[in-house]
Amino acid sequence: MRTMVTIILALGFLAVLSEAETFYLSPSGNDANPGTEAAPFATLEKARDAARTAKSSAKDGVSVVIAGGVYTLDKPVVFTPEDSGTAERPVKYVAKEGEQPVFRGGRTITGWKRAEGDLWTVEIPEVKAGTWYFRQLFVNGERRPRTKLPQDGYYTIAGGGTPPKRSFKFNAGEINPAWKNLNDVEVIVLQFWTEARLRIASIDTATNMVVFTGDAFRPLDWNKGWYVENVREALNTPGQWYLDRATGVLTYWAKPGEDLEKVEVVAPVSRYWMRFEGDAANGAFVDHLTFEGLHFEYSDWRLDDTLGYSYPQAAIDEHPNEPLFQGWPEGDSIPQSQIEVPAGIFASGARNTAFMQCEFAHTGAWAMDWQTGCKDIAVSRSHFYDLGAGGIRVGSPKIAPSDALETSRVTIEDCRIHDGVRVYQGAPAIWIGQSSDNTVAHNEIYGPFEWAISVGWNWGYTPPNRARDNKVEFNHVHDLGDSPLGTHGAIYSLGVQPGTVIRNNHIHDIRGGGSGIVLDNASVGVLVEDNVVHHCSYSSFMSNFNDLGNMVFNNVFAMATKDQLHRIGDVPADRTKIHQTGVFFHNIFYWDTGTLFESKDWVDYNIIMENNLYFDATGAPVTFCSFSFDEWKAKGLDQHSLVADPLFVNPAGGDFSLKPESPAFQLGHKAIDMRNVGPRFR
Repeated sequence: MRTMVTIILALGFLAVLSEAETFYLSPSGNDANPGTEAAPFATLEKARDAARTAKSSAKDGVSVVIAGGVYTLDKPVVFTPEDSGTAERPVKYVAKEGEQPVFRGGRTITGWKRAEGDLWTVEIPEVKAGTWYFRQLFVNGERRPRTKLPQDGYYTIAGGGTPPKRSFKFNAGEINPAWKNLNDVEVIVLQFWTEARLRIASIDTATNMVVFTGDAFRPLDWNKGWYVENVREALNTPGQWYLDRATGVLTYWAKPGEDLEKVEVVAPVSRYWMRFEGDAANGAFVDHLTFEGLHFEYSDWRLDDTLGYSYPQAAIDEHPNEPLFQGWPEGDSIPQSQIEVPAGIFASGARNTAFMQCEFAHTGAWAMDWQTGCKDIAVSRSHFYDLGAGGIRVGSPKIAPSDALETSRVTIEDCRIHDGVRVYQGAPAIWIGQSSDNTVAHNEIYGPFEWAISVGWNWGYTPPNRARDNKVEFNHVHDLGDSPLGTHGAIYSLGVQPGTVIRNNHIHDIRGGGSGIVLDNASVGVLVEDNVVHHCSYSSFMSNFNDLGNMVFNNVFAMATKDQLHRIGDVPADRTKIHQTGVFFHNIFYWDTGTLFESKDWVDYNIIMENNLYFDATGAPVTFCSFSFDEWKAKGLDQHSLVADPLFVNPAGGDFSLKPESPAFQLGHKAIDMRNVGPRFR
């Protein structure tokens, strides 16, 4: 009898366990509830804590089912190693079927009052008290700009200053010491591959010299222009706004038809939605977590109250005294300011973590950052848009001292990433630093990014780069450009990267002076094959004089405005030290504007080119730099290549597939199938 009672009690206990394996979350719930479907929790923190308690006894792991609606986050939800699942018992956070949960790192602003004309105002006590200050504002999900001078375009720096990275001369009237709240005025200098956002220290109207509190990365007279933000006196355009830190009053100039009592106005509060805080150095990981069907929106960014910010390239920050670029060219240095370019999802020491079918929008900076020791990460079928910087960054600019501390094996696939660099203007959509064995595949990327995908982080051959064996394949990159900094390249490589492959990507309509594929300084061991690149505003393919041993096979490079193949770099005084030995086989070069190569002469011809096909669609004779085809061959290049029409199906319409009778096939070129490029899911 006692045995029977024991069995019955055990079965009852197992039944309770089975029910406890799934918790429910709803905006209308209550954290005092048991977390059942009938009585759900209200916050993700409570659901996390319940999963933490239940996971050890849940035989199949724990699921948190999240109902649709808005969940406000004033601070990030933090996951630590004790929140981990296992391969057999994973922990999953999933949207309720057919519903969309929205985790919002912003706060709705209400209480608006009409002021003069189309102006509306609201007093925000937290701003006046100094506990909240924001630099972004969204009306019905649309980002609204702060005041800007000049209203259109940019100013031109009148001359350099001393120190050169902290001062410049402006034209009379462009900066006014009488502006209200001068400490909150921000001067943005557009440099090359980066911008500096600076605070004013002093203004000399006699000499028209402005001095800033912090340094830019480069001398400020090396720039593309500059402008000013957050001047109260410049509030003169519908859609603009100004926040007075001293009084806490937010003033907004409504667009035609906007009634601030009837629209939703949101300002960000938290820099992060989630943080994964593992300890890879001591083997304590946040492990086996899955997030599916969730929407994250509104995250903050902050400007150093003393120094402002500047960074060398790609909106990548670093700790003081640890240079981003080992061996960066002399004369450039890291500014002394400590900057942080945050990400809504930040992870350190995370493993076996997945985000599937999620959305990330309205960010202050990056959407995701996979840092120290993160491994076996999957981001798939997700949508990233309206981004302050880029979408996803992987790894660190620092070289990890051990394999355990290196971020690796991150897969980003079937995602759409677009419309970024709204704050940090020099960011790529996807950045991979000192990190290996990652896969970026079947994504669609477009909008004003400086690069779509950037891989590697060494300027020079040493120290050893951990970026290797990365795969960038089957991505659709198009309509890139139109940011204030322009576009450098669609897919970009930097540093020694043995085993890295750039394959089967479709790249087209790259604006802003951008190129298709760029192998920059010291790119070594990169395979570029089966890509179709066309209609770039600069060059189809660009490589550095200091590259070595890259293989460029079976690509179509077509219709670039300036040239199809470009060699760049700082030529060393001793030209015998140029190491470029690229191998170009079975490629098709086709153009109707510009030239085949960028110059009339190269500093050397230490390059292998064979079995390629060249054609000027205007019918003009093809010249190779300043040489005829025979003179080019005499240099040992393209001995078996052809000058002939490749017979594309419809190049004017963007179809660069080949007709069966194409002469390219005689040279060993293989047809490139673009049907599987881009996201595989709609």
